[in-house]
Amino acid sequence: MRINGLVPLLLPVVATGVALYEGRNTGGIVGLFAGILCDISFNQPVGVFTVFLTLSGLFIGALADAYILRGLVTYYISVAAVLIISAFVQMFPLLVSTKYIAPAQEVISITIQQTIYSLVFALPIWFFVRGLGKRADRVSSSGRMY
Repeated sequence: MRINGLVPLLLPVVATGVALYEGRNTGGIVGLFAGILCDISFNQPVGVFTVFLTLSGLFIGALADAYILRGLVTYYISVAAVLIISAFVQMFPLLVSTKYIAPAQEVISITIQQTIYSLVFALPIWFFVRGLGKRADRVSSSGRMY
């Protein structure tokens, strides 16, 4: 779904939400798979998104386990931070390429636009991820739901 050439980054949103509501281990695993899918779908150097989203899933999951509350505001702040860094990771080759060097102001403008466009989709994803987290809370140690 392109608007003015911008594509929303949805996989980092999902990986961040899962990390926030499910914790460090699950967040790292989902971040790994989301990163692999991002590397496949974007024209990026191999492994950039895989490493970044895995580390962000581990980091946000660890913060959620120890320090931060799991709520909508925290979710949006975490998602916004990951989206801004993801946009810069995606556009980094344009800043350092020897063939074409994009002006920094243009890269920042596109980063902000893409982040806002992706944040629009964060609310529906939040309901889905939050529902998954609540469902996991109702599973007993024997694996039965109650």
